Amino acid sequence: MVDELEELEDLVHVTVGDLPSRGYGVMEEIRRQGKLCDVTLKVFEAALAWVRFDREQREVFLPELLSKIRLPLCRPQFLTDRVQQDDLVRCCHKCRDLVDEAKDYHLMPERRPHLLAFKTRPRCCTSIAGLIYAVGGLNSAGDSLNVVEVFDPIANRWEKCQPMTTARSRVGVAVVNGLLYAIGGYDGQSRLSTVEVYNPDSDTWTKVGSMNSKRSAMGTVVLDGQIYVCGGYDGNCSLNSVETFSPETDKWTVVTPMSSNRSAAGVTVFEGRIYVSGGHDGLQIFNTMEYYNHHTGTWHPVASMLNKRCRHGAASLGSKMFICGGYDGSAFLSVAEVYNSMADQWYLITPMNTRRSRVSLVANCGRLYAVGGYDGQSNLNSVEMYDSETNRWTFMAPMVCHEGGVGVGCIPLLTI
Repeated sequence: MVDELEELEDLVHVTVGDLPSRGYGVMEEIRRQGKLCDVTLKVFEAALAWVRFDREQREVFLPELLSKIRLPLCRPQFLTDRVQQDDLVRCCHKCRDLVDEAKDYHLMPERRPHLLAFKTRPRCCTSIAGLIYAVGGLNSAGDSLNVVEVFDPIANRWEKCQPMTTARSRVGVAVVNGLLYAIGGYDGQSRLSTVEVYNPDSDTWTKVGSMNSKRSAMGTVVLDGQIYVCGGYDGNCSLNSVETFSPETDKWTVVTPMSSNRSAAGVTVFEGRIYVSGGHDGLQIFNTMEYYNHHTGTWHPVASMLNKRCRHGAASLGSKMFICGGYDGSAFLSVAEVYNSMADQWYLITPMNTRRSRVSLVANCGRLYAVGGYDGQSNLNSVEMYDSETNRWTFMAPMVCHEGGVGVGCIPLLTI
């Protein structure tokens, strides 16, 4: 795929006659496989460079080139300051329509279901390198932390970065447009509704709009550029409520609740839906799973996990969804499972090397990373990496600033 991107950047030398077989072929392969995250800038610039190389002959092809780019998923600033202002775009009515469509995606969310699916489905960032951030958590004394550190999987090294303004354990973490959001959690005295966002370019944290409900131990995911938080614990009971946050409007909106109250559940986006697995309601630990269709606002049950568990990790990678670790009410788990949606069935995979409750699972570089946790006796700073091709877990460099359960988010290195 990297070779295909390099070929795309060299398309200025492809003739008009060769474009359908070479130029469109490269773009279609990138679109079909969806293995590059946030390459829209590179694709956009490459398309314009190809047209400008022989503008008289190639300008007529620009609308179709732009139609193969995920403009609706661009940052609004990029659409306004770069795409909309380009002279090639401004001179073409069809290109301006494509830009207007992308702007409507941000301004009128209710129209998003009517756009072509590939235009609004983010490229999967699990197959390219990203930086993994470990946020908050607990120290050995059980105190909540504001500490943040970042892991480079290529260098296999952790480094400390700017701490949050608030100590947060059992915190929700999400990444949108290259920014890291720390949501809710527990500060050692009370559950939180506050949210702060980290900009890695400036190494600074900024407060944004608070949730409608205080909650910790909730599931947090991103779908179509919106942050969703599911369930959690408000200090009195486990929750079934779900909220969604729009970074553009800085507003939280309550959506359809889950069918069950779930705290410490595993939540991940898989095949364009939000899947919630396990968790507990204060009385029992679940093995059940349900998914949310954000287009219809409805929840649907699917096959239950093989093991009941809470405080486990969940992540999707390729065409599979994985869960690992957790607590089943009597034992701390190393057991891992994989879900196949076509068969609606779960299968066991190789267990982790370490029992891990309060573990965070994140996909990156085509691998899964299980970060931190609690083994029943002590908090863990260790990290394991799972290779689905070999079905093996391998220890990576341990965290340097954390012990115990942390919130985790991955910022891809290729950003707009």
